[in-house]
Amino acid sequence: MTPIRAKITSVGCYVPPRVLTNADLEKLVDTNDEWIVSRTGISERHIAGPEAATSDLASCAAKVTLSRVGMSPEDVDAIIVCTVTPDMLFPSTVCLVQKNIGATRAWGFDLIAACSGFLYGLTTGASFVGSGLHRTVLVIGADTMSRIINYEDRSTCILFGDGAGAFLLEPAENGSDEGFIDFMGEVDGSGAPYLNMPAGGSRQPASVETVQNKMHYVHQEGQQVFKYAVTKMGEYCTALLERNGLTPNDITLLIPHQANRRIITATAERLGLPDEKVVINIGAYGNTTAGTIPLATGDAVASGRLKKGDLVLYAAVGAGYTVGASLWRWAY
Repeated sequence: MTPIRAKITSVGCYVPPRVLTNADLEKLVDTNDEWIVSRTGISERHIAGPEAATSDLASCAAKVTLSRVGMSPEDVDAIIVCTVTPDMLFPSTVCLVQKNIGATRAWGFDLIAACSGFLYGLTTGASFVGSGLHRTVLVIGADTMSRIINYEDRSTCILFGDGAGAFLLEPAENGSDEGFIDFMGEVDGSGAPYLNMPAGGSRQPASVETVQNKMHYVHQEGQQVFKYAVTKMGEYCTALLERNGLTPNDITLLIPHQANRRIITATAERLGLPDEKVVINIGAYGNTTAGTIPLATGDAVASGRLKKGDLVLYAAVGAGYTVGASLWRWAY
């Protein structure tokens, strides 16, 4: 039996309309536009209104994705929502999304792997299609990071924004080289102290003290995270290409997680990739965690940088630490 290959047949994105600029942040903390741009590459980020939650952003992205191929939500077999900012601890955000979009036949689950979450979800969805278990899988990356950011902390509040993106996965035609090629991943728990949200889980449940001590916000030790991300993204991209008999010259586009422009450029330099082969859109969105890779892919498609037959390399490093790199042959 010929193995089934999953391919990406549609991409849809959504960001909330409100924009928070660097000039806006200058009014909140001791920072300025030049400092933020030079260190992160970020000029602005989108922020959800008080009425919106992660399930709303995810649902909007899912609806766009399905509408682009004229697919009914009732034809979706499974949904994977990748997020670290669920509407609530339970039920799973996917339950809310499933109801919002009317995917009455779909089952699904949430996947938590921080900034690597979307790549992990994409690999999982591709495996479902590849096994023959499902024909249509929606993989959604969505985060409302503004809900867990301390806007008195200039080291973190400049970095994050809100947004969502979704891919539709379906079987490729028999004999086609389109779609999923390979994935490599790693988790390294020694990185847990350097990027986390300390309270709100079973170890430190919410209390007056945890709220007063601002323990429900993102905690990050930037230099540790930066060094690890640059090293691991380069290592895993190189190893994945070598395992498939490829070199960086064979890549059409590198679409990395958008955490910091300097991390992306350092990774590209290690791979020897020119600017035209690297997608960087962090300037307009900031770090939307699980939303960055689908948002960057959506921009690449819209601008004509990504076309049928192109070879795409995805890479991410997230809290935990989590690491992932994935290869795809673009299908449309």
